[in-house]
Amino acid sequence: MTESSASSPKPAARAAARPAAKALAKAKIAAAAVATPKARPGNHPNLGLAPIDLTAGFPAAAEKVRADAARIAAAALEAAAKADPTMRTRYDEIGLRQLLRDGELLVERLATCLASGQDGLLADYAESIGPIVRRRGVAQADIGAICAGVRESLEPDLGADEFAAAARAIDTAAAVFKRNGRLGGDRHKRNALLKWMYRGV
Repeated sequence: MTESSASSPKPAARAAARPAAKALAKAKIAAAAVATPKARPGNHPNLGLAPIDLTAGFPAAAEKVRADAARIAAAALEAAAKADPTMRTRYDEIGLRQLLRDGELLVERLATCLASGQDGLLADYAESIGPIVRRRGVAQADIGAICAGVRESLEPDLGADEFAAAARAIDTAAAVFKRNGRLGGDRHKRNALLKWMYRGV
């Protein structure tokens, strides 16, 4: 027997070590799964998680809001234009109609938040539409103003607990629009002094 063959492990020994290594790897994976916190309900079912339970929150209030989405969005846009009259001059008729549609989509997602009791769904939606709004040349602050209008329009139609849940969802989405509106490329109104200082830069 040569020295090289004597020093290398036998094939039978290597084969016997494989099951033990596989068992150790499975044990590590199981331990990591236990230590990892579960994802919140409502994540996509294709990930193996439970779908959204649309009866966990206020399903009756959600149906009421969804059925009245067009009126709520129109009232929200009116309130936003009243708070900032320049909206009527910064957007043409097509732009205002698109903002109205934005309001309807916000109300639709808000209804899902109410039905499921998951406030974060509206904030997730606010994050997802940011690039779309930016490409259209719409300021994030204008969508945030529509959120405030939706909040104002809903208060008389919902109970105290229902409105509190809706307000939490709207406030988290408005915070997303406010934060993303500070990023470069947004059509927000510039500070006059900074605009003068950095003119031509």
